[in-house]
Amino acid sequence: MSYAEYIPVPKLCEHYKIQETFFEELHEKGVLQIVVVEQTYCLHYESIPIFEKIVRISEDLHINVEGIDVILNLLNTVENLKQELIATQNRLRLYE
Repeated sequence: MSYAEYIPVPKLCEHYKIQETFFEELHEKGVLQIVVVEQTYCLHYESIPIFEKIVRISEDLHINVEGIDVILNLLNTVENLKQELIATQNRLRLYE
C-alpha cells in the first residue's frame, strides 16, 4: 500500500471546509471507505470523485448521510440500467 495513493482526511477537511466528523459518519454508515495509513485517516485518490459528489449532495441539497447513501444507490442503479439499455439496443441493431 503506497502512501502516495492516499490523501489524508485532515487535508481534505481543510480543502473542502468540512469537519472530520462528516468523514467518520460516512465511514460508519458504509458510504465511503476510509483507511488508516501511518496513523492518519486517509481516503484513496480514486474515491475523490465520489467524495466530491457526496459533498455536493450534502451541501447543495442539505441531505443527511442516510439520504446520501440512498441517492448514491439510486444513481448507481440508474447507471446500471443505462448500460443495460445500451447493450440491449446494440443487440437489437443486429436484427434490424
